[in-house]
This record gives sequence, structure tokens and C-alpha cells, in this order.
Amino acid sequence: MNTSSRVSTDIDAASSILTHGGIVAIPTETVYGLAAIALNETAVGRVFSTKGRPTSHPLIVHLSPNDDYGRWGVLNEAATSIAAAIWPGPITLLVPRTRLVPDWVTGGRDTVALRVPAHDMTLSLLKQLGDAVVAPSANRFGQVSPTRAEHVLADLGEDVDLILDGGPCEIGIESTIIECTSNNLQILRPGKITAAHIAEITGLQLAHTDGPSRAPGMMIAHYAPHARVELCASLVEASEKNSHYKNGGISSCIVHHEDPAEYALSVYDDLRAADTQGAEVVLAVMPPDHGIGKAIRDRLTKAAAG
Repeated sequence: MNTSSRVSTDIDAASSILTHGGIVAIPTETVYGLAAIALNETAVGRVFSTKGRPTSHPLIVHLSPNDDYGRWGVLNEAATSIAAAIWPGPITLLVPRTRLVPDWVTGGRDTVALRVPAHDMTLSLLKQLGDAVVAPSANRFGQVSPTRAEHVLADLGEDVDLILDGGPCEIGIESTIIECTSNNLQILRPGKITAAHIAEITGLQLAHTDGPSRAPGMMIAHYAPHARVELCASLVEASEKNSHYKNGGISSCIVHHEDPAEYALSVYDDLRAADTQGAEVVLAVMPPDHGIGKAIRDRLTKAAAG
């Protein structure tokens, strides 16, 4: 298959490739994922090798709304309430795994990460497949996540069998991950859905944790462009640093949006654009530490550690 024909809107073709053990980049509301049938060890192995992702890192299992979630994980009352309120949507639940779930999905852990994505094209694909897929972000491990089909093509090229083009992602950053292994619910990775939002719609109280990696996307260094990322407390600080670098002959650029939702939607695009433009330094202005701003701060902090 030549490069131009790798990008398609053909759900039937994507389903056939996955069924026969291939890997397909799929759109979601958050970022594009690199999908393989979750119970196909060889196909999942291709996902790891294509990304350059360590096999010890757990993967998120993407389900259809029609699936029996209990086949994959043990959902307690809290997890069931969150799933009922938000799925399909940008929430991943970390729950005890069932015997069905193989080690190659969980990295040998006794938990599994489950999610139902909110994207019509991918939901149609999952319904047609009748199988769950793993789908980590469709990019090289540790680098900037893709929010458009062309990002996947630029990153993975001929290493992926098909890129299902569902247009630009609606949210632009990865899902919120909630640990639901006990009654002490914790947000392991912030996203669009916040603790306040969950409390409002379910009455459940959640805490944030900065503990060791127990779920996808929790590496200290992650989401990083090739340029060095420096964090700035304000646009004034970023502008001053930008002038300083340019006066010193160093190529730099500023990443900033006043509106947090717009910032989330464009942050990965902006980081990619910095690399395309040959910037040596990205001056990222940190948004307020609440709402989706908390998730943006998390991604920028990890990018700066890359």
C-alpha cells in the first residue's frame, strides 16, 4: 500500500485489517490511537514494536457501548456509576482485571484500563468488529500525541497498515484515568473530565495522586517534541525569554492560549508546529491549575522533562 492510500475513511477495510491481525490508527475524541485486537498477542506486539513502547507499560482496552464490561474488568459500584454517567467519553477506568485479560495488555499487572471512546467512526468500527482493541496513542513512544490523521502519517508512515481518518480530535488531550480498585477513588492522569465534574454528576469524591506509574501515560517524561520545552508562569515571562533567545540567535517560540479548552485542543498541534518550524526552545505558558488546565499542565510538565 502506498503512503497516499494509507489514509482512509473505509471502516470495512479497517475492520478487515484488524480482524486479520493488522494494526490501524483510529480516531477518538481525545487523540488518535494505534489499534490492534486486544486478545491477539502478535498484533498487540506490533503495536509495541511500532511505537517503540516498553512491553511493561499497560495498554487501554477500548470497548463498544454494547460490550459486557464485566468480561474484562471487575467494576465496583463507583466504577459502574462513572461508566454509566460518562461512557462513551474521555474517561478511562483502572479496575481489577478478569481472567480473560492477558499479561500482554496489562504489562503483568493485576489491573486493566478500560474505556469507551466517544467517536462515531470508531464506535462503528468496534461494533462491526465485535472485539475490543488496545489503542495507545498512534505515535512514537514518549513523543507528541497525534490529533490528526496527518500527524499519524508523519510519525508512523508505512509502519501502520491503515489510518482511519476521522478528522481532527474534538478534545486534543488524553482521557482522564481513574483508579477504581477500592472505595478510595483516585485520578491517576488528569484530562477533560475533572474530579469536580464527576462529583457533580455522580456524587463521588475523587483525589489526585502523583504516585508511581500504575497506568498509561504516567511516565515522568512524555509527550515531548524534539525542541526543549521551558515552562513559564505567564505570557510576560515567556515574551521576555523569547526576546532574550532571539537576541542570542536561538530559535524559540511561545505556546499559549487564553482559553483552556482551546489550549487543550491545540497544545499538541503547537508543539508539533514548533518542531516543523525548527524551534530549538518552546516557551510554554502554564494555564491555571484547575479544570482542564490541570491536564494541560500535566502534559506540558512531562514534555519539559523529555
